[in-house]
Amino acid sequence: MASTKILEQKKKVVEEIVGKLKKSESVVIFQYQGMTVEEISALRKELKTVNAEVKVYKNTLLKKAADELNINLDAFLEGPNAILFGESLLEPIKIVSEFAKKNDKLDIRVGVISGNVADVSVIKEYASIPSREGLLTMLAGGMMQYIRDLAIGLNLYAEQKEGNE
Repeated sequence: MASTKILEQKKKVVEEIVGKLKKSESVVIFQYQGMTVEEISALRKELKTVNAEVKVYKNTLLKKAADELNINLDAFLEGPNAILFGESLLEPIKIVSEFAKKNDKLDIRVGVISGNVADVSVIKEYASIPSREGLLTMLAGGMMQYIRDLAIGLNLYAEQKEGNE
């Protein structure tokens, strides 16, 4: 029989996971088996720049925390898993997806985006969205096209008026 001290520790860990799940915009569960300590450290360091962190919890404790929030992750909680908690939505997903492309030992299993379970295809879609700066550049480029077309049109109109006089 488990002692009350151990049960209290487990209860605190479950509360910690619940808090992190509630606070995080993006959560990604991935398998890391076969990765070196240096590779995991590099991933953690890169994620830290965007206020995200990677934690490893027992699957049973993660399942209890997910059940408290009515999130069904049962099919994905087998084997050694790591959990990425990100305060922002896109940047952590982009980083872990890029890292998975470079390292075949990192296998993204499932995500929780804004409280909803997202499969790997949804995570890949989010990873393909350009960054905020990229989107602003695309917007500015699109707006510049209209201004360029207006300038050409005004110039042609001015030349036409000069030719008629």
